[in-house]
Amino acid sequence: MDELRVYPEKTYQTFERFGVSGAWWAQVVGGWDETDPASGKPKRERVAELLFNPEKGIGVRCYRYNLGGGSAQSGKGYFSMPCRRAESFDTGENKFDWSRDANAVWMLRQAVKEGADEVILFVNSPPERYTKNGKTQLDKPLRTNLPRKNHKKFANYCLACAEHFIAEGIPVKYLSPVNEPVWVWTGANGQEGCHYRPRQVRKLMRTFAEEMDKRPALKELKLSGAENGDIRWFNKTYTRIMLGDRRLRGRVDAVDVHSYFVTPEIPVLKHFIKNRLPYLRRFRRYLDRHFPYAQVKTSEWTHMRGGRDYGMDSALEQTKIILEDLTVLNVSSWQLWIAVSNVDYCDGLIYENDGPRTFELTRRFYAFGNFTKFIEPGSKRCGISVPEGVTAAAFTKDGRQTAVLMNPGDDAKTLALPPQAAAVYLTDETHDLAGIEARDTLTIPPKSVVTVLFAPERGNADA
Repeated sequence: MDELRVYPEKTYQTFERFGVSGAWWAQVVGGWDETDPASGKPKRERVAELLFNPEKGIGVRCYRYNLGGGSAQSGKGYFSMPCRRAESFDTGENKFDWSRDANAVWMLRQAVKEGADEVILFVNSPPERYTKNGKTQLDKPLRTNLPRKNHKKFANYCLACAEHFIAEGIPVKYLSPVNEPVWVWTGANGQEGCHYRPRQVRKLMRTFAEEMDKRPALKELKLSGAENGDIRWFNKTYTRIMLGDRRLRGRVDAVDVHSYFVTPEIPVLKHFIKNRLPYLRRFRRYLDRHFPYAQVKTSEWTHMRGGRDYGMDSALEQTKIILEDLTVLNVSSWQLWIAVSNVDYCDGLIYENDGPRTFELTRRFYAFGNFTKFIEPGSKRCGISVPEGVTAAAFTKDGRQTAVLMNPGDDAKTLALPPQAAAVYLTDETHDLAGIEARDTLTIPPKSVVTVLFAPERGNADA
């Protein structure tokens, strides 16, 4: 019988946190103050508790808050859904209305109250007042909508927002002013967005770094980016532009990428680029060769597939991507695109329905919890051995180890457990991150995700 073994003496990257984004659901669910009949709490409080509370939920520690461009106030541009419009605090030069985006700000504060201890402010488009066309979308594809003369104004707007939230106790650790710079972002995309070429990203980031240095309250704030929209395209280019710039190194300690891998519906290309792992390996080798000090983070991923999926198929796909990014790309943070979805699409951990206002948990929610609830910030990924057909990652911190295993197959896998295995948690079609008994052996059911916690005094603990 194969044995599950963890090797804490063989370590890799230090892992920070798992995260979720509040776009574009928080401005909706953040206003749900009616009572949830199951918990007796306001529905918005229960959703926040499920996501961010480590005891009563899955304990997500990182929250991405969208600094909107103001399309919700102006009504300009084409948006496929009203919730994709975003409010802006900007009301004029160095003037702000902090009462705006009230529902999303409520959810931000509640996430922190429930346990999130890292906040990232991210921007899809600069405020309308600073753009070339006065909109948060492009009129012409592949051209930036932010004139060079407004770089400083845009930077100071974002930095003022960061100072405001930090002053009220929100743990803003990162600011990401550029999101998916390669894409077109005309109205046909139905959301706020802005295109930037690599050199434009460098100039903009430099401006942000220079203005940050003038603000003592932002001494510890870091810049993140450039959040490319596909793991295959131009990541080396944008990485070299940022990390190769001495002026930026003090403010940019990592490169953030989106782990999407959208296969085109072109038979020849589809066959040629269907495997994402070679791209992860090449990018990892590139970073090790040129920027070995820098972390790489997955700052966005979702399935990019139509139709609501509540079951294990999408939960296993999500787990597969997380494990690949952890063990091949060696990411130090992994963030899901959105936490809550209200569309007919395979994304989010929770589905919400507007009429009547209800929410439903998915298998993705529980499978994500197999990671978020147990892997602590500051853990180091370490060695693990598992049999063929099982994929896994293990982490060690303070003499305690945690292993997450996935069995995507149709047959159960049985492993011998070392005596130090202390607790096992299972997610499959019938178990909701449930504690199960496993003494000498562990049977991993088909199509399941399992977390194993080890006591610190076990025989293969840290030497």
